[in-house]
Amino acid sequence: MTPSTVLVVDDSELVHKLHAVALRKYEGCRLLHAYQGAEALELLGVHPDVDLVLLDVNMPVMDGLSFLRARREMGVFEEIPVVLISTEASEDDVRRGLEAGATAYLAKPFKPPELLALIDRLTGPAARHREGSQGVTGR
Repeated sequence: MTPSTVLVVDDSELVHKLHAVALRKYEGCRLLHAYQGAEALELLGVHPDVDLVLLDVNMPVMDGLSFLRARREMGVFEEIPVVLISTEASEDDVRRGLEAGATAYLAKPFKPPELLALIDRLTGPAARHREGSQGVTGR
């Protein structure tokens, strides 16, 4: 299964454009855009068909970790895989991200094929048979 709807959450318009270019691989994939965590939670409420969230860590108003904690506290959208993306990629950063509820952590900078391989693992046929969160890190 390829993702049909991906929510990109980042405060950088350039990052939104870069993800859009990379995700062209998935023909017919619809992208939704949010620029901070609270906006992403609202969009998920309106678009329950989201297959995957690409989430930046550092954003104004509600950052990525706060988004993950709010999602967990609300008990909603937890079945949707979330790739946490950040330039901060120490072992502690990755651990905090996964503990907050990210499915995977991808360190910036990364190459588009790395992102696409991770998306394929999280949304492909094997992903449907997995139980619980799997921490996958880039680099």
